[in-house]
Amino acid sequence: MVRIIPMASSIRPSLSSFRFSATSRLGPSPSLRHVPSRRLAFSHLGSVVSQSQSFGTRASRLLGGQSSVTAASTPGNISQASTTATQENILDWVKQDKRRLLHVVYRVGDLDRTIKFYTECLGMKLLRKRDIPEEKYTNAFLGYGPEDSHFVIELTYNYGVDKYDIGTAFGHFGIAVDDIAKTVELIKAKGGKVTREPGPVKGGSTVIAFIEDPDGYKFELLERGPTPEPLCQVMLRVGDLDRSISFYEKAFGMELLRTRDNPEYKYTIAMLGYGPEDKNAVLELTYNYGVTEYDKGNAYAQIAIGTDDVYKTAEAIKLCGGKVTREPGPLPGISTKITACLDPDGWKSVFVDNIDFLKELE
Repeated sequence: MVRIIPMASSIRPSLSSFRFSATSRLGPSPSLRHVPSRRLAFSHLGSVVSQSQSFGTRASRLLGGQSSVTAASTPGNISQASTTATQENILDWVKQDKRRLLHVVYRVGDLDRTIKFYTECLGMKLLRKRDIPEEKYTNAFLGYGPEDSHFVIELTYNYGVDKYDIGTAFGHFGIAVDDIAKTVELIKAKGGKVTREPGPVKGGSTVIAFIEDPDGYKFELLERGPTPEPLCQVMLRVGDLDRSISFYEKAFGMELLRTRDNPEYKYTIAMLGYGPEDKNAVLELTYNYGVTEYDKGNAYAQIAIGTDDVYKTAEAIKLCGGKVTREPGPLPGISTKITACLDPDGWKSVFVDNIDFLKELE
């Protein structure tokens, strides 16, 4: 049985070089904890009064200048119309926001062992490493290019914790390679575990293979031509695919790139992201027929996404039925602004202010 790790040794979703306060750390439990915080004012969204007045003026003009009060211009209806207009403005803003997948965070039991496997077998680069002895954890960032332009992995090692439960909800990471056969042979030579030999995907023509890292995380290798983003997928299982697609399109501003139903094997997938699959990392959501709930374990943590405005982002998430687990605002002691949320299946994401993120990398 996997030991539940106490809060003192839980990982911090450090979002590159900044840290969470003690009340917002990621605990090991599949249900990520949060402490309610003071709701911040959405000052840059606050045009309700002016919109109400504008609505009243338009209604008066439509009535040909009549001064009598009608149902269309009563205070209650004006307030409702203003709220609707504000919601539409926020959701429209989400589509225009400059968003990008920044990194994916998860826990490992031996940091040096994992770094060695990722660099030697998967061709990643160790971008940076940070030890926080007072908090008893170490982070390592790995990927195929600098963090300011690439999707990267953030590994977290908690002192003394050598094993985690991956659960059944997390699927795999995807890596695009030029020559899948050569890559698999290299992984075997280095002692890596190949769980599926190279071959066409079921129901398709893309050549794939599956491997496992030393902690048991699965990686899908996809044979693909040169790409600026080799770390190309994060696959998560969901209980209601239509619900998830709607949420990620509206609240996260992602584009539904494609879906594929495979009735023979009783599953459907949906690819969503902020650009085409051959140039960007994407989220792959998988629905297995009839399965509505999964065990998330305590190994996988979250995805971090860049945004121009964490306040509007949080409001959009609430409007779309998501749960904000950390109200938007600066992290204690530093100016980096973030907000954290859960999707309808309980998957966690953290949104980070784009400008603040670049400052932190400096």
